[in-house]
Amino acid sequence: MTNPDNPPGRSPTSWLRFAAPQQFYPLAGRLAPWFACTAAVLTVVGLYIGFFVAPTDFQQGEVYRVIFIHVPAAWMSMFIYLVMAFWAAVGLVMNTRLSFIMSQALAPTGAMFCFVALWTGALWGKPTWGTYWVWDARLTSQLLLLFLYFGFIALTRAIEDPRRADRAGAIIALVGAVNVPIIYFSVQWWNTLHQGASVSLTKAPSMASTMLAGMLLMSIAAWMYSIAVALWRVRALILERERHTEWVGEVLEAEGRAR
Repeated sequence: MTNPDNPPGRSPTSWLRFAAPQQFYPLAGRLAPWFACTAAVLTVVGLYIGFFVAPTDFQQGEVYRVIFIHVPAAWMSMFIYLVMAFWAAVGLVMNTRLSFIMSQALAPTGAMFCFVALWTGALWGKPTWGTYWVWDARLTSQLLLLFLYFGFIALTRAIEDPRRADRAGAIIALVGAVNVPIIYFSVQWWNTLHQGASVSLTKAPSMASTMLAGMLLMSIAAWMYSIAVALWRVRALILERERHTEWVGEVLEAEGRAR
């Protein structure tokens, strides 16, 4: 008897074929524009709510609106590093080339968000703390995360042998992942200037619903942007890695004719 959920000719694990760079390349090209468009729409709506709809904070005034950029950037900088570590672990365990490529494609975007989080945090800190920077536990561990991103990118680019570069980068990603929970829990573990979390899974948010909506929309927008950029960067890395294969030659020839 035929299983209706598994039609003839299709394996229940057929999606695993996308682990091959040749199969994933066209899929990434189809998905990336959708994520990019979603990110653009959510960014416009989120910024409008954050800067024009959300009320003025009774303590910090208008300067608090930096949270609509700062908080999503900080969240994404940590989340992307954990995703990098995940793909690095998958690559080491299953020896899949695409896993290492995914990890390397995410790193520049994660570094960008980490820099934005530090920069906007400094702009926020000046009017609220009276200084752009203090060696606060949260700030220092976030700065360390930026250095980890830079170290990962530099190491994977410096080693000419792709396999050695993949494994060296994977080790940095896995070891550096220990810093992410330190960043998140630093305000609880140490006495810091940085305020605690405004959004928690265990208690009600300590902000107006309009503020929360704008911040969450910006966070989802950052997530969609990260996926879109990573997919486009994966395609470029795949072409670079597979440039000597026949299928890449056919793809480049077809894209040249299309132009």
